[in-house]
Amino acid sequence: MPCPREDVVDVLSDGWLYGLWVVGATRIRAVEARWPAEGQRLHHSTGPWPLHLDDHTTVLASDLPDRLVLTARGWPWGQARIDIRLEEAPDGGTRVVMWEDVITGVMLLVPQPLRALLLGPRQRECLNRLEQLVLGRTGRRSPEEEDDDVEGRVHE
Repeated sequence: MPCPREDVVDVLSDGWLYGLWVVGATRIRAVEARWPAEGQRLHHSTGPWPLHLDDHTTVLASDLPDRLVLTARGWPWGQARIDIRLEEAPDGGTRVVMWEDVITGVMLLVPQPLRALLLGPRQRECLNRLEQLVLGRTGRRSPEEEDDDVEGRVHE
């Protein structure tokens, strides 16, 4: 991402923003006061209204600015473990790696290579949304926007 690691950490540390970048999260219902400290929860809903399901995500480990490990519940599918790692890039940007896999529930019946194939596009979209959110909050522009300088793209 073309932004400093601290800017990415700021977004990850604001639980109310997860509904904007996590694919499938349709709203955030509550964020515990010490998020993203270990053991803290983010209460979210998934799916379209009125069929949405309420569940939560828990911080397993928080070693920001380097790493954040979460367990996301998604009944009836089960639980997933998400490991987000942030590395400083040589150009001053941030390399964000997100690994996710199911740890409980019916999705464990799906072979891991197939789960990885299914989750790959979702993870890429999550990271794309995260990047756009970080850039938007800091007033920076993505390389695509710099190449395509169209009037009216930025509303002030």
